Amino acid sequence: MVRTTTPECEIGRAAPDFDLPGTDGRRHALASVRGPKGLVVMFICNHCPYVQAILPRLLEDARTLAGEGVASVAIMSNDPVDYPEDRWEEMVRIAQERDFPFPYLLDESQQVALAYGAVCTPDFFGFDADLHLQYRGRLDASNKAAAPADAPRELVEAMRLVIATGKGPANQYPSIGCSIKWRGA
Repeated sequence: MVRTTTPECEIGRAAPDFDLPGTDGRRHALASVRGPKGLVVMFICNHCPYVQAILPRLLEDARTLAGEGVASVAIMSNDPVDYPEDRWEEMVRIAQERDFPFPYLLDESQQVALAYGAVCTPDFFGFDADLHLQYRGRLDASNKAAAPADAPRELVEAMRLVIATGKGPANQYPSIGCSIKWRGA
């Protein structure tokens, strides 16, 4: 697995639309997953140790944000050929076992990851109520190990700032994780 950090991107750009199948048996589009005060689009997968390290806090923070009007959606864009833990059946299993508080979607064509500019898992995009990008950063200071319990909740704090001011924080730390497993790479 190749370790990758997220690049800076164009703050203010509109969220690309999508229509993807979810582990809940339904299809989800951008309009159907947005919250009244914003949306977090995250690219995750099952096998990545960086995602595994943050998963408990990620679920907690998604629930916190949902209570404040910011919805979340997770998208899995990896090619599961070399990583069978990322197969559809495993996505369904983990979403049910961990009681994901957000839709977990399969981007089989990898076109959604390309449209967003996702490069790794986890990769977070925080959008305002009008679905314009205001945050491209990490969940918190976690790496392959979870951050200490008292570490700042960077994604939550960033999205609270977006709710209050319409803008994300001036300083945004890139996410770090395993590179997306592109088809034919």
